[in-house]
Amino acid sequence: MAIFGKKTEGGMLDVIRCDEANYLVWKWRPSGAANSSQKENAIRWGSSLRVKDGEVAVFVYKQESGPVQDFIEGPFDDVIKTANFPVISNIIGMAYAGQSPFQAEVYFINLSGNLKIDFRVPFFDVFDPRAQDFSVRMAAGGSFRMNITEYRAFIRLHRLVNFELGNFADLVRDAVVRRVKQTVTNAPSDHGIPVLQLERKLDEMNALITPALGKVFQEEFGVNLQSFDLASIEPNKDTDEYRQLRAVTGDLELAMRQKQNEVNMRNLEATQTINAENMSETLRIQREQAERLAALQTQQQYLGAHQINQQTAVLTAAADSLGSMGNMGGGNLGGDTAAGGFNPAGVMAGMALGGAMGGQMANMMANMGQQVNPANMPPPLPQNLYHISLNGQTAGPFNVAQLQQLAAAGQLHAAVHVWTAGMAAWEPAAKVAEVAALLQQFTPPPPPPPPAAGI
Repeated sequence: MAIFGKKTEGGMLDVIRCDEANYLVWKWRPSGAANSSQKENAIRWGSSLRVKDGEVAVFVYKQESGPVQDFIEGPFDDVIKTANFPVISNIIGMAYAGQSPFQAEVYFINLSGNLKIDFRVPFFDVFDPRAQDFSVRMAAGGSFRMNITEYRAFIRLHRLVNFELGNFADLVRDAVVRRVKQTVTNAPSDHGIPVLQLERKLDEMNALITPALGKVFQEEFGVNLQSFDLASIEPNKDTDEYRQLRAVTGDLELAMRQKQNEVNMRNLEATQTINAENMSETLRIQREQAERLAALQTQQQYLGAHQINQQTAVLTAAADSLGSMGNMGGGNLGGDTAAGGFNPAGVMAGMALGGAMGGQMANMMANMGQQVNPANMPPPLPQNLYHISLNGQTAGPFNVAQLQQLAAAGQLHAAVHVWTAGMAAWEPAAKVAEVAALLQQFTPPPPPPPPAAGI
């Protein structure tokens, strides 16, 4: 707290300082009204000034051209003199060897502190765009914190002439109340938040209010919004309008949910139809591909056989002509063609042709062997393998051909129990379709009827 002299007139201040523990802007006052003409309110040239680290002391002098200021940033502990206060040397006389008093308002600004202010928005009307006939009375409340980071901008906006922190806090609080009221009122139409859900949408409302409010604090008041907390939005639930809106919106919500369920069901049915069509098309494509592959393999087999038949015919025709090659250009040495003599040239030509045919036949058989290679053939159809029970002993497994042999030998008959993979239990052979079909081949016909009497 500042130290003042106790004289009623002509008192001089020896030390100017701020001893407040928590403050944002603190105005020093002498023992009397600030800026009075009494000598007890004058600051003596050479008085001591103490400014802590994180503080700024602002001396404000009233002049005809407007207020001017001296800024002293902490830490500072020195006497008031021209070197530290350049403005004073221009506005006070140097009479009395520089000891003449001067008038100034002194403000201490805390750059490291903050100020918390609570606010309350009284009841106001909010309308739901879906039911404009029913207004809901809403109240809101919360708090915010602000500090000063750019003190020159703060002083430029407020000039600090007769500045009162209480009045300043009221101005800021009023701006907050206006912004909160405006945002809550417009939230149902601008952001699709139902009126009856506003009290549960505090996070969304804080996110809408804080950025806009921070800009207002900076531009209009020169302070920084440290934090903002809209702690409550409270509808007046005792009014008829609230109850009527609750009933109307409840019906709307039910209708909307039913409509949404219908849309979801249609979407689900459409999705299932599309999936079924896609599955059917996929199976069709796979089936066609399998059919084309089987047809191609069959064509390759028939093509190989056809090539063998064609080449065999050609080779047969060539072989038939070998017998006559010995007579090609035939005749005796004297050139008598009618004699039918042995022709060595024809024999040599026939041997050469025979060698060529042999090589061609070998290649043809090799190619045919490749085409009928089991690796190139489609896999055989799977066969059921059966186990049979004979005299309390289990035998098998047997394929169909082996079962035929057992049936022919009389070891497999209708009463013998059989089992194969996929059967739940052992069954008599007569009840298993595939085995029963085999037994029919070896079942003796019934005996002929007895002869008729008298024959």
